[in-house]
Amino acid sequence: GKTSNCVEVRFIDNVKGKGLFAKKPFKKGDAIFIEHPLVCAQFLWNSLYKYRACDYCLRALETAEENGRRLSGLPGLSLPHPELCKVRKELHQACPHCQVMYCSSECRQTAWEQYHQVLCLGASRDDPDHPINKLQDAWRSAHYPPETSSIMLMARMVAVVKQAQDKGRWQRLFSHFCSRAANEQEEIAHKLLGEKFQGQLALLRNLFTTALYDDHLSQWFTPEGFRSLFALVGTNGQGIGTSSLSQWVHACDALELPRQQREQLDAFIDQLYKDIDKETGDFLNCEGSGLYLLQSSCNHSCVPNAEASFPDNNFLLHLSALTDIRPGEEICISYLDCCQRDRSRHSRHKILRENYLFVCSCQKCMSQMDDVDVTSEDEDEGEGETEGDDMEDEMTDV
Repeated sequence: GKTSNCVEVRFIDNVKGKGLFAKKPFKKGDAIFIEHPLVCAQFLWNSLYKYRACDYCLRALETAEENGRRLSGLPGLSLPHPELCKVRKELHQACPHCQVMYCSSECRQTAWEQYHQVLCLGASRDDPDHPINKLQDAWRSAHYPPETSSIMLMARMVAVVKQAQDKGRWQRLFSHFCSRAANEQEEIAHKLLGEKFQGQLALLRNLFTTALYDDHLSQWFTPEGFRSLFALVGTNGQGIGTSSLSQWVHACDALELPRQQREQLDAFIDQLYKDIDKETGDFLNCEGSGLYLLQSSCNHSCVPNAEASFPDNNFLLHLSALTDIRPGEEICISYLDCCQRDRSRHSRHKILRENYLFVCSCQKCMSQMDDVDVTSEDEDEGEGETEGDDMEDEMTDV
């Protein structure tokens, strides 16, 4: 209701497809909308490495102090201002059948009603021969960190339709997401699975079919349908990152403190991040991906006027204005991070073409059309990186 008063999805042309447009003025910093995903799932390696998140909404389940201790490798770490941690462990609940954890009874109940009846492993949670466990193991063997997608996002799509009374409604909702031509689907599979992607896809489809086949969705289980579903998730999945420690740090930043206390607190946090960097590196968040109908309609610009974030420490996506936006103006986000956006036009196009399969024609790119086609120095230095690094960094950097 509210959303339709603020923005609308419009078809632009056969090249760009659809786009998201403002129906009212927005000031810089305004919330444009807050969106709930149709489905989301935590990344499988992320979960295996003890990044504990609510199985439904991806809210971080560790307290900020527990999170800081694990990431820094300092078991005796004590955080100042513990009252700023918003994690409420007394509200956490496990599925009574498989012990999967949720941040609240509401999340547990909603998951059960939407998809978890199909995906609950019950007493077979640790059985390596259970079809869903075999599917997850095969995915982990094919797609290593830094992760950008999960076979379980596809599994939840199937489970949602299987459990739904109105199956057609859900199938129509999923059909709104951008689809790809067959050759592009292969490129996406290559990105996510590597050189042997065709064999991996066939294996994953067989395991997916054994675990989840449903007559209502028979087209999703054919080789063509599975590849199309795989590409849909690979193209439209929005990275989600949650962190109780990060939320605590933001709350600390907002404290009104005398100068000396502020300096002490800032020094403590700086040192903590140095310890974490030494122990854990870049992997700070509970990470996953979700399918967001409105957000997926946002096109890319190298000079975006909006950005997505997850300030509630769960799967709720907040789209905020980076500049003033006029009614009728297209709302664009950037698929590149800040560093990538500062590279040359040629470098930006290389990343976008390889990872998102399109050529950018935004205002910045058009104004730099006559620039010499040279790759930025920083990219030349990184030529040894794997092809998917840029996409992986962007999708997990939230």
